[in-house]
Formats: sequence, C-alpha cells, structure tokens
Amino acid sequence: MILPGVRDPRLVTVRRGGTLTDADHHLLALWAADCAEHVLPLFETESPQDMRPRAAIEAARAWTRGELPMMQARAAGGHAMGAARDLRGAARHAAYAAGQAGAVAHVAEHDLGAAAYAIKAVQAADGPDAGEQECHWQRDRLPDAVRQLVLEDQRARNAICWSVFDA
Repeated sequence: MILPGVRDPRLVTVRRGGTLTDADHHLLALWAADCAEHVLPLFETESPQDMRPRAAIEAARAWTRGELPMMQARAAGGHAMGAARDLRGAARHAAYAAGQAGAVAHVAEHDLGAAAYAIKAVQAADGPDAGEQECHWQRDRLPDAVRQLVLEDQRARNAICWSVFDA
C-alpha cells in the first residue's frame, strides 16, 4: 500500500477539505504520467499488444486538459493495473506505474505510486544504480510549483514506497 494512513491536507483537493488546487493537482498528474511513460517500454517489450498502460497514461493527461472525467481516468488506471496481474519484474512494475498515474485524477497521492513503481521497474531491469538514476531523472522533471511538496512527500512516505526515494 503506497497511500499514507493519515493524509497530508496539502495533497487533498480543496473540494475534499484540503488545500491542493486544481492547477497543482494537474501538475502532479502530468508528472506522474511522465514518470510512468519513461518506463513504459519495459512493459511494451513484454506485452506489445496490450494498450492498457499506455491508455492510462493518456487518460491522466486527458483529465488534466478537461477532456476526460475523473472516473474514466481512474478506471483506465485500474485497467492498467490489471495488465500487470500476470506479469513479473520490470514489466509488472511499469504497468503498475501507469495504473497509478491514471489514478492521480482521483487521489493526488497516487503520483508517488507512479514514481515509485517506475523506479522499481528500472531497478528490476537494470539494478539499484539504475533506480537511483531514475529517481534523479524524475526529480529533474518536477514542476517548480509542486517540487517541495513532492520532495517532502517522498521523505514522509519513503518507507511505504520500498525506500526507493533514498537517492
């Protein structure tokens, strides 16, 4: 489980009683989609005909543009996680990363799930050093408006995210 027991109000939307603006929620979803897309080839190499993870990433982006309702983006994320079910290793983690990216529309904290699974995918494919490089790649792409929030969240949830944010 990559979600915290107690939710940080900065990652809860204003509509749900938190302080996260729609603009920042969209930035988190786009960053999560970028993290998942970066490792998507690890899935597509093993399951080239299965479009569910790619569809979840596109759904996350479409949601940020107002082209797709939250429920459809979340459902696409669930379908991507279903694509992971029969797989192992890097391909499985890459599909989960895509699923988490799709779910950000519903719960912003899934952004860290997308990032963590992407790091796990790279670690499974190429080892711990590659995971550390992936973590740095992700951090380099954090939008300034949410950078500090994500870095603080990584520190707070690192233990429940397999300690992949130690880099």
